[in-house]
Amino acid sequence: MNIIMNTRLLANRVLLPMLLMGAMLIFSSALSAGNLPATISVVKKSIVGIGTHQLTRVPRGQLIGTGFVVADGLHVITNYHVVSKPLNTDRNESLVVFNGRGSKPEIRSAKIVASDPVHDLALLKITGKALPVMRLGDSGKVQEGEGYVFTGFPIGAVLGLYPVTHGGMISARTPIVVPMGNSGQLTPALIKSLRSPFEVFQLDATAYPGNSGSPLYHPDNGEVLGIINMVFVKETRETVLEKPSGIAFAIPSRYAAALIERVMVGRGLKGREMAEK
Repeated sequence: MNIIMNTRLLANRVLLPMLLMGAMLIFSSALSAGNLPATISVVKKSIVGIGTHQLTRVPRGQLIGTGFVVADGLHVITNYHVVSKPLNTDRNESLVVFNGRGSKPEIRSAKIVASDPVHDLALLKITGKALPVMRLGDSGKVQEGEGYVFTGFPIGAVLGLYPVTHGGMISARTPIVVPMGNSGQLTPALIKSLRSPFEVFQLDATAYPGNSGSPLYHPDNGEVLGIINMVFVKETRETVLEKPSGIAFAIPSRYAAALIERVMVGRGLKGREMAEK
């Protein structure tokens, strides 16, 4: 009896953790293999910070979330909740994107040209020269068990603008509803759509508040399959940083493609081609 109990104790305390660690190492090695370093190097050029700028504030620029460049190089996809808060126009607060790397990023003016509150997505138009774009892939082909990566600014820009990359496995394709910030955002059409949860990707990866709007992409070719969303994390920013859940969610990229197409078609362009450029 003691031998059996000791064997079970050994299995629970030693063998099981070793097996789990081995599985994690195998998955990590799979993500690290192939073209991932080269992919990250290319993807970083399309990652921007989303925030606000106000000359009379210290600091003048505040980073709220992450976005990535799409279409013609002058449009950015991010989460709707990142840009939905009203600006303090009395103090000339403006919506901006931060581009570049380091302590002195380039600041570009931005405006919302389309939004999809149901799927928590927004499309921004930015000023300046076109930036490198990311191509949207077919999110309908994403399968549970596949590994993907996402790049963004998890804890903001405390030490400067330095994009960080994390990886994780698709743990589930699960239905979910985006909660609204307040009842004033609810419309009859929105209430109707919220009664039918839509499918999102659940990942076994830790994402932080600043990751909102980060692209979830294929490690080999950089195709975007989803947009990281932190609305589903109920804790405060401080709680998330202290006790990360190890779970992240991503909105399938097909909803972003539809948002881009809506804007581009209205301008006489082929939206689907622009989204998949």
